[in-house]
Amino acid sequence: MMPSLDELLGSAHVVSLKLFDRFRGLDSREALLLEGPEGWTEFSPFVEYDDAEAANWLRAAIDFGWQSTPHALRTSIPVNATVPAVPAGKVAEVLARFPGCRTAKVKVASPDQTLADDVARVAEVRRVLGPEGRIRIDANGLWNVDEAEHAIHALSAFDLEYVEQPCMSVPELAEIRHRTTYLSVPIAADESVRKSGDPLAVARAGAADILVIKAQPLGGIRAALSIIGQTGLPVVVSSALDTSIGLSMGAHLAASVPGLYFDCGLGTASLLAEDVTGEPLLPVDGAIPVRRVAPDAALLDQHAASPERRDWWLARLARTHALVAAE
Repeated sequence: MMPSLDELLGSAHVVSLKLFDRFRGLDSREALLLEGPEGWTEFSPFVEYDDAEAANWLRAAIDFGWQSTPHALRTSIPVNATVPAVPAGKVAEVLARFPGCRTAKVKVASPDQTLADDVARVAEVRRVLGPEGRIRIDANGLWNVDEAEHAIHALSAFDLEYVEQPCMSVPELAEIRHRTTYLSVPIAADESVRKSGDPLAVARAGAADILVIKAQPLGGIRAALSIIGQTGLPVVVSSALDTSIGLSMGAHLAASVPGLYFDCGLGTASLLAEDVTGEPLLPVDGAIPVRRVAPDAALLDQHAASPERRDWWLARLARTHALVAAE
């Protein structure tokens, strides 16, 4: 069911939420929240994305708010801690916000930092988690193949679970996967799936061992489940720095995946210093529950974006709705 633009605008709330630490170059996260017949949903493509890319995020919002969710195979989702590109001295403080999490995803390859900074951060995560903790690193495609090979070699000493998107293109991923076979560190693909016109290309090319799947960028729970079924690769369901409403969408996706072998990247409410609900989807004993989230009216008002930003988001919603409705 495709709701009209007027129906979407009737419940639209635009919020701006502060982060504890800078993440993806952001100090705050903006999101547009909508209420459909099935409950609240989220439309929050990053501001630099064009309307064509944002259209998938609107499809996802409509899918979650206007259609019932698939049958859930589990009631809670184990999640990883997420460590931004903070100095090593802040690692323990960040990990403390993810109680019970046995896995940490560590951001690396920040343009304003060096490999030595990454090594120090990952070493500190290993120290805090201990030898049994699991560490995965995420470069967001910011290394070239030579840089990636050098960095993976340096960081493999910390017993990596996998390396997420070390390079941007599918051919580069395939090459780095071949070059680092001797290190036995799996390669995971994120941007090569969610930002690709052909999300199955990375699997066909043998360029990744694991897929990182996000509900919003892929057009919703059903679209994501279709991709998972077609690739046959193990997946990690992750988030895009969503509010707890968007994380609820991700949790329902993770609950529907037949085989879920890795902790998921759905604990990121712990990166938000503010949220839209008094009962956010924060990790407890290393997991989040599978449930729908409704915002608190007072928090929607408290964290409302400025009138200028609200107008920007509503105009974006109108343009994106026109694209989706024209299909």
